Amino acid sequence: MKLKRHRRKQPQNKSNQTPEEQSTNLSNDLEKNKSSIKEVFTDCQDIVYHTYHFSKEYREQALVVFCETIIQNEKANLLKEVMQDLVTYEVGPATEVDLFDVKRFFIKHGVTSRAVELVETEEQVRDKILEGHIVILFQHWNKALTYDAFSVEKRSVGEPQNEVSVIGPREGTIENLTKNIGLIRSRLKSEKLKFKIKNVGNNTKSKVAYAYLEGTVPEDTLKMFKERFDGIQEEEILETSYFAELFEESTYSPFPQYRTTERPDVAVSGLLGGKIIVLVDGTPTILVCPGLFTEFFQSPSDYYQRTMFSSFIRILRIIGFIISLTLPSIYIALSTFHSELIPTVLLMAILDTREGMPFPALIEALIMIFFFEMLQEASLRLPRPIGSAVSIVGALVIGEAAINAGIASPMMVVVVALTGIASFSIPQYDFGTASRILRLPLMFAAAVLGGFGLMIGFLLIYLHLASLRSLGQPYFAPLGPIRPGAFYEFIFRSPLVTQLRRHQKDNLSPNKSSK
Repeated sequence: MKLKRHRRKQPQNKSNQTPEEQSTNLSNDLEKNKSSIKEVFTDCQDIVYHTYHFSKEYREQALVVFCETIIQNEKANLLKEVMQDLVTYEVGPATEVDLFDVKRFFIKHGVTSRAVELVETEEQVRDKILEGHIVILFQHWNKALTYDAFSVEKRSVGEPQNEVSVIGPREGTIENLTKNIGLIRSRLKSEKLKFKIKNVGNNTKSKVAYAYLEGTVPEDTLKMFKERFDGIQEEEILETSYFAELFEESTYSPFPQYRTTERPDVAVSGLLGGKIIVLVDGTPTILVCPGLFTEFFQSPSDYYQRTMFSSFIRILRIIGFIISLTLPSIYIALSTFHSELIPTVLLMAILDTREGMPFPALIEALIMIFFFEMLQEASLRLPRPIGSAVSIVGALVIGEAAINAGIASPMMVVVVALTGIASFSIPQYDFGTASRILRLPLMFAAAVLGGFGLMIGFLLIYLHLASLRSLGQPYFAPLGPIRPGAFYEFIFRSPLVTQLRRHQKDNLSPNKSSK
C-alpha cells in the first residue's frame, strides 16, 4: 500500500479530466440508469435490484437498488413507505399517486424526518449504495431518493482489553465512529468541542474525524495539524496509526510522538489538556496528539487514586523505564570493564556463576533477550487463555535449560527477567518498545567502551530527545527546555485542589491563548 506523506492534493481542472472522472447526471430513462449502475457493479452479487410499479393502473415505474450485506433487511422495501408519506400529506389512496405527486411532494416538503437525500449524479448514487443507503430511481425523473439503512454488526461497548482500569470508567471505544463520538460528547458537553469529519482514500473512502477543544490548543499547533490533515486525500487509511506516521516529525525515531487509547475518558482528558484527537471509522483506537515524552509516564487513572499512591506509581514507572533501558548494558559494563565497582561478595558470586561460560557477557545477554522477545511476541499472537500460560512456562523452561546447558549464567537470567518486567510498567505499549529498541545499541556500546560508551549513548539519546518536536512542540518538555512546575508534575501528582486552582487561574489569564 502506497501512502503519500504530507502532500496536499492539488485542485484539478475539470477540462483536463477524463470522461470517467467527470460527474455524470442521471438520465430520465430508468433503464439507462439501471444499465449504468449494473456496469459499475459487475460481478457484485450482493447488489440487489427491485423494480416496482405504482399509481393508477400501475403505469409508473421505479427501481430500488441497495447492497443487501450492509443494510437493514426490514428497510429493503421502502417504496411503500414513500407512498405512505405521500398519502399523509396528499389526498387520495396510494394507488393513485403518480410521478408528478412524488416530485411535488419532495419539492414542496423537502426531506421527511427519515434520513433521506435527493441526488442527481451517477457518482452520488454509487457512493450512496456503498455507504449503506437504499436508492430509489423513477422513470422520467433524473433524480434519485436515497434512504440511510446502514447496518453492520458491531461489538457492543465494553472494557478495553489493553487498558484495564482498577478504578474509574470501564467503557471503551468500538469500531463505530458515530458511537465513539457520542461517547466523547457525553463526557464533554461543551459547545467549544469541535469535530470535523471527512472521507479519504480513492478505494476505502474511510470516514475520519478529528476533534479539539476550542481555546485550549495553541494556535500554531492547530494550524500545523489542519494543514497536514487537509493534505490527506488519496491515502488509504485503515487505522488511526496511519496518521501517526503521516504526521510525525521523525518517522525513524524510536520514540512515539503520538499517544493511542481506547478509553473515552483518556481522550476527554487529552482534549481538556489542549490535545487534538483523531478517530477513524472501523477501528476503536483514538490518536491523541501531540504526545510529549513525559506524558507517556502518566495515566488518567492516576487521578482516580490518592495523591501519595499516584506519585509513588509514577516514580515506579520512571525507574522501570530506566531499568528496562539500561540494566543489561550496565551489567555488561560492570562485569567486563569496571569489576572494581562491584562489591566484593557480589563480585565473587558473579564470577562463580560465570565460571565455564562459553560466551562473553554481550553474547550471553543477546541470546537471553532474543528468547525473551520471542516469548513475548508469541504470547501476544496466541489465544488469550493459553498465551499467558505459554509465556510463563516457556520462560521458566528456557531459563532453567539455558543455565543447565551452560549457555547463560543465573545472574544474566535475573538481569533479563528484571529488564522484561520493567518494560511492562509503562502505561503506553508503544513507548515501551522504544526501550526495547534502544537497549541493544547501549549494550554494544557498553561491551566496546564500558561506562564511557554508556555515557556516549545516553548523550546521543538526550540530544535526539531535545531536538525532537511533535506538531511544533518540544518533545522533551518540560525536561528540555526545563520548566520547574511541569517537571514537578512529571514526577509527583499534585493534589487535585491545587490543579483546579491553577486551571481556574489559567482560564482567567488574558494571555492564556498565547501560552
